[in-house]
Amino acid sequence: MGTVAVLAIALLAAASPAHADLKLCNHMSYVIEAAIGIEDRTATATRGWFRIDPAACRVVLQGTLSADRILLNARALGVYGSSPIPQNGSDTLCVAPDNFVIAAARQCRAGQTPAPFTQITPTTADDGNLVAYLAEDSDYNDEQARLAGIQRLLVIAGYDAAPIDGVDGPKTQAALAAFLKSRGLSPDSVQSPNFFATMIEAVQTPSSTGLTWCNDTPHKVMAAVATDDGKTVISRGWYRIDPGKCLHPDVTGQPKQIFSFAEAVDADNRTIKLKDRPLNWGGTKELCTRESKFEINDQGDCSARGLASSGFAPVDMSSGGKTLRFAMP
Repeated sequence: MGTVAVLAIALLAAASPAHADLKLCNHMSYVIEAAIGIEDRTATATRGWFRIDPAACRVVLQGTLSADRILLNARALGVYGSSPIPQNGSDTLCVAPDNFVIAAARQCRAGQTPAPFTQITPTTADDGNLVAYLAEDSDYNDEQARLAGIQRLLVIAGYDAAPIDGVDGPKTQAALAAFLKSRGLSPDSVQSPNFFATMIEAVQTPSSTGLTWCNDTPHKVMAAVATDDGKTVISRGWYRIDPGKCLHPDVTGQPKQIFSFAEAVDADNRTIKLKDRPLNWGGTKELCTRESKFEINDQGDCSARGLASSGFAPVDMSSGGKTLRFAMP
């Protein structure tokens, strides 16, 4: 997976008002949620979350803007697993889980959490508005970003649309046709402004094929999957599953065995414990993991390589599909 970066294009005249809207445009293959920070003299405010589909733009600030600095935090939706967008900004500002406006964003209060923000430098578009782009190393144009976004969600939903490259072809079209048929959708629905919402809903509901995780707890669940093709065991995580949601991990190929591990975590990603025992769902198959996003294909001596290990459980896929439901004990 390529590194994802915020493209800072041209320069914004610092501290001078701009009589224009500020737009964020998504040239990535992920549906993202963005939060912005506005620093004006000694005050810094944040606002979010703005959901932006691939190839779409969204106005995040309207009218006259007076700011010394504009900052951005962007994250991919939970259906993609741990966010592929590196959060390495040098400013730490407060955000909240749901839609929010925080006036004094450098001192977090109850219900707010610190998050890294990166300064952005929008450019002036032909219509006079300010615009900043989010892009991947693949450097997709609008059409490619939208198709790559569809391919990515098709793969997560269990349809073979790989590779995710934004290039149309018979394989992608066959996967898309199968998806539309399974959901009772017409081919015209692909052009609907709500098509990504439709696809995400499909990804977050149980499926008769492949592995599905469903979170029946009131907590966020982080899950990992492992596949054994008879030669190599590959463990991969983390996938975020919000309360009341389901998710299909992107298991490719025809593995001989699939394993699963999941744990409930709090807002700071700390494992939730009940009666001093972690609230998790797994088994006795010890496989390598780590705190951040990972894909590990060598399961030997995890601790000696600075890795953690977690107890995975085998998943019976003999019927072609399996839904694992995570519930409170």
